[in-house]
Order: sequence, then structure tokens, then C-alpha cells
Amino acid sequence: MSLIAEYSVTARPDRGLVEVYDADAYVGGDEAYARSRVEVVAGDGFHLYLQTRHPDIAVRVTIRVWDAPRQPPEDAEGTVPVSLESETGRLVIGQVTLGPAGEMVMPRPGVYEGHATWSGRAVVAACCDVCNQRGAEGQGDSEGTVAEWSRCPRAEEYTLDLRFVRESDSEDDGEA
Repeated sequence: MSLIAEYSVTARPDRGLVEVYDADAYVGGDEAYARSRVEVVAGDGFHLYLQTRHPDIAVRVTIRVWDAPRQPPEDAEGTVPVSLESETGRLVIGQVTLGPAGEMVMPRPGVYEGHATWSGRAVVAACCDVCNQRGAEGQGDSEGTVAEWSRCPRAEEYTLDLRFVRESDSEDDGEA
């Protein structure tokens, strides 16, 4: 199996949310967003919602396109199957109210399937808990919090491993 394309970007979540969507997609659905709060990553076909562990600490998002199905890595903290349609062949990594963090040009427009994996969520949660506890104990000055975060050994990472499965359905199909 060969890697066809790869793109990585750092994105800052807004209220714990980062989106991946086709450049021409409309706003995603509430149902997929609600599922992401439980499943970590969920989508509605044109949008994927990545629910981060911390509401506004930057995360790494990587999108990889393969020529064949790929198994999730064994060391991932979690994984879910995903499907994403990109009619334009351009995926946007969105930061909700902050705007796009980046854009990936896909090898071709169409439907991509695969899986999303994540790592670093547990480590970030533990660092967040320490900072919150320091604040609750009255030790939460900004300098101490910055120092505590600087000791966090890694950031959250989300990876989409996808493969092209078919062309997009045309809205004109079947019309005379």
C-alpha cells in the first residue's frame, strides 16, 4: 500500500471543536456534532467534527490518502470509521470561529473512506487536570499555568487515513 498524499496542520479548536469539510460544503448537521461529543470524531458525509479534549489548546490534524485500505495503528488511543465526500477536491481544516487553519487539495474529487485515529488526548487531559487543580487551590497564576502546560509532553493529534472509493454523485443524474 502506498501513500498518495499527506497534509498536516496545527489547528486551534473553538470550544473543543475542529472541522474537516469540503470547500463548498454547507454548515454541518447538529446530529453529527452531537455524536462527536461521544465518539470523538463523527460526520455527516460532507463534514467531520473532531471533538478535542481541551477547549482551545492547539491540536495537530493530519490527512493521508492511500491507494488501498489501511489498518488503524495499534498505538492509537481510539479510532472510528469515517466517510467524507469532497466534490471540489479541496478539504478545509476549520477552526469554527477562527476560520480555516489550512486546506488540502485531494488527489481527485469524490468520496473517501477510511478511519480517524487520535492520540495525546489522555496526556492533555492529565495536564489540564493538574492546571485546573492548581487553580482551584489558588496556585493558578498565569505564569504557573504556562509553566505547567510547557511540561505537557505532547499535543493532541488527529489523523484521517482515507482512500478514494468513488466519484461524487452528480445532482444532474437522471435528468433529461
